[in-house]
Amino acid sequence: MDFEIFSVGYLVPTSACELGTTSAQQGLMAATPVVGIIATSHIWGYLADTRGRKKVLCFSMTLSFVASTAAAFAPDWITFSVFKLISSTSVAGAFALAFTLLSECNPEAKRAFLLILTSTIFLCSSGIMAVIALPVLPLKFSYYIPALGIHFNSWRLLNLIYGFPSAISAFGLLFALESPKFFLSVGQEDKALDVLRTMFVINNRKSGDEYPIKSLALNEEEAPTGLTGLWSSIVAQTIPLFKPPLLKKTVLMSVIFVITYLSINPYVMWMPYIVDGFMRSVRRGEANLTFCERIRATHHLSHMDQIMAGVSGILLNSTSLWFLSAGLFLMFVAGTINFGFLSTFTVEIFPTYVKAMAVSLTLMMGRSSAVAGINVLKELLNTNCEASFYVFGSVTLVGAGFYFLLPAEASPVKTASKNRQTVP
Repeated sequence: MDFEIFSVGYLVPTSACELGTTSAQQGLMAATPVVGIIATSHIWGYLADTRGRKKVLCFSMTLSFVASTAAAFAPDWITFSVFKLISSTSVAGAFALAFTLLSECNPEAKRAFLLILTSTIFLCSSGIMAVIALPVLPLKFSYYIPALGIHFNSWRLLNLIYGFPSAISAFGLLFALESPKFFLSVGQEDKALDVLRTMFVINNRKSGDEYPIKSLALNEEEAPTGLTGLWSSIVAQTIPLFKPPLLKKTVLMSVIFVITYLSINPYVMWMPYIVDGFMRSVRRGEANLTFCERIRATHHLSHMDQIMAGVSGILLNSTSLWFLSAGLFLMFVAGTINFGFLSTFTVEIFPTYVKAMAVSLTLMMGRSSAVAGINVLKELLNTNCEASFYVFGSVTLVGAGFYFLLPAEASPVKTASKNRQTVP
């Protein structure tokens, strides 16, 4: 998902010469993936909760690979944008769906660790993209394809490379197991037992006949039944999130996602701009300048983690020691790890039949706020850099306060009897 969405940051500027794009057209191209994600996250959540996590993920990854590959052979910027819209739309729910599937197929004791590990890999993928782009983009080859009227060159090759992980994911998902909790939530106990029996065989290297559990029960509210029609089904999956007892959870998680994305994600987006200005000032040997003064000087010439992020942002311009201000900035943007913590918490507190939709919906709310934050931050960096850290840092601290209003995570549920298991 990360490769597909943020690939435009590398492909749009490097394709400008061949596609003949203006600055405004490049802006539209770069915004396309964000539009696709915000517009369709809710739909992917609905499909995952009604059709299955594995099936929907496999389809979305396949469609993303096909559309991304087609974009690599686009003859103009409009065609490129259309295919990128399709590919980004395809992966819009990948993060939420993958988290949901992973959480429902692993023991509760190891669940949080695996989800945080996954979110860490997700955050590291941006750096991996840069490592891949460094040797590929400078390549000086160009093969003309008469049928399309295009030259296949380095930026098109990079596009293909960035789309390849979607193909790997789709292939791997063919061998993955569906969530047993999903099967139970839609009344397919036999299939849930088959999945758990397969896990038992793989984990213990024993025969499936030795699996001791004969029946299962889902220890939570089950999905509504007897619905006909697509719209009725979507409404039935959505309305419970905005009614008690789930309303409080939905509002709180949405607010915290909004604050996290609004306050911290813009700094990640503008990281190259900020770090470039800061390091240029350090290399010039300029002394007694605060973090923002260094950025201005250069560009004129040319939970506990949330709590720490907010304090670091507020204190950032209180020191003229470059290494201390750099450390505070890193602590501030380290608040991005909250994306993983929040998603982990969301999959724990919502019932199975609306879980994927809950993760998708709260993520969509956060991503929508990031669009506003990115534009506001860019303006503040140019006009009043200090105010940006005070404002966003304070907002982050407010977000930390909302953590104390969240409900306690569910405790493990024990096996009810020898041959009947209650699934937590």
